[in-house]
Amino acid sequence: AGDLVLMPDSLLDEVTALVEWPAIYECHFDQEFLEVPQECLILTMQTNQKYFAITDQQGKLRNRFLIVSNIETDKPEAIISGNERVVRPRLSDARFFFQQDQKRPLASRVADLGKVVYHNQLGNQLDRMKRVQAIAVGIANALSADSALASRAAEIAKTDLLTDMVGEFPELQGIMGRYYATHDGENIEVASACSEHYMPRFAGDALPQTQTGTVLAIADKLETLVGIWGVGLAPTGDKDPYALRRHALGVCRLLLEKNLSLSLPDLIELARKEFPQKEVQDKAKSEDIYAFISDRLRAYLRDQSLAGKPFTTEEIDAVLSQAPAQINDLIARLTALREFNALPQAAQLAAANKRISNILKKTTTAIPATCSSQLLQLPAEIALHQALEAVSPALNAAYENRQFVDLLKALVALSAPIDQFFADVMVMDPNPELRDNRLALLQQLHQKMNLIADLGKLA
Repeated sequence: AGDLVLMPDSLLDEVTALVEWPAIYECHFDQEFLEVPQECLILTMQTNQKYFAITDQQGKLRNRFLIVSNIETDKPEAIISGNERVVRPRLSDARFFFQQDQKRPLASRVADLGKVVYHNQLGNQLDRMKRVQAIAVGIANALSADSALASRAAEIAKTDLLTDMVGEFPELQGIMGRYYATHDGENIEVASACSEHYMPRFAGDALPQTQTGTVLAIADKLETLVGIWGVGLAPTGDKDPYALRRHALGVCRLLLEKNLSLSLPDLIELARKEFPQKEVQDKAKSEDIYAFISDRLRAYLRDQSLAGKPFTTEEIDAVLSQAPAQINDLIARLTALREFNALPQAAQLAAANKRISNILKKTTTAIPATCSSQLLQLPAEIALHQALEAVSPALNAAYENRQFVDLLKALVALSAPIDQFFADVMVMDPNPELRDNRLALLQQLHQKMNLIADLGKLA
């Protein structure tokens, strides 16, 4: 009692189209087949026989299945025994593949990856494995994770593609790798990473549970992004044969949801370094790949919300226009921005920030790096400079400690001095020395106001 029938939509649709007068019968198979990984048995029943497998409440396969027949009869014994007889050789094949595969450890198959072409400009699967391995080790080191585990996981993660079982059922890639690696006595994280590095495989899919799986998942996706981009196969319109959009979204989700403080430009560079070919280097430009991932990030953030209210396009633009290197704190930035927006001074500060941006954009001459207090003449510019000097330590400390709400609230102290400055001071003074000094003051102010988001986007 309480068992569950596995009914994937595709199988239901197919069976519905095959039968006119559906009659459902329960059948059994020998208990001994349950020694084979259940994913293999379920897949062979669904794919080859169009049967519906049955599991218990915990998802463990039972030795029972349902068939849908086109014949309704009072004596279904013949139909049941016929189907039980037909499924046996199918399950025997799965068991044979499983037993044969286990005779060769995954590690002994690594060299054979060299016989499998990956892409004519990017070499074979062995070449690809070495690139992924180097990227994974780099990521593990950046996270102070176990680089030896990352290296080993990368080495064997794709070897299950060479097994009989995955040859028969490509959908089991990764899943079989985990079973075989466990059987071979590999470290539990390495075995898990064999299946986890494909995650997330689709929108809303789970993420890896282990650190090694997470590291390898990022490395694998980055290698694909840079390599495929580098041979001129960046997605166009609705064409994306290598699922680069999905890989880019996967990288975003892994960095954000696992809260990894890794620099995205550094990660892209780490991957680019593994492709010494000049043509790949020329085509796979870091800024293009960053922009592509950033677009996926934008779409991801549109689906996020705070207290039931989705983030707005303006809020998302404000944080992404800064081209943040680390994206793991974007939700924290957006949350702080939402709180800032509720302050009475928010609109005035956003408008002032936009005005400052426009002044700085129109300036064609070089602006000095710092503002000289000796050159400040009017009380309003002196007051603004002093207010900025006074609040800067608090802004810097809040930024360092990732206290984004405190940072934005500290800007309120600048609200009145900024208003007074624009009321009393002519920035573009005929005296170039005074003009440049005022521009330097505005540039310093602009930098401090936009530490976590371009506030002008909210105006």
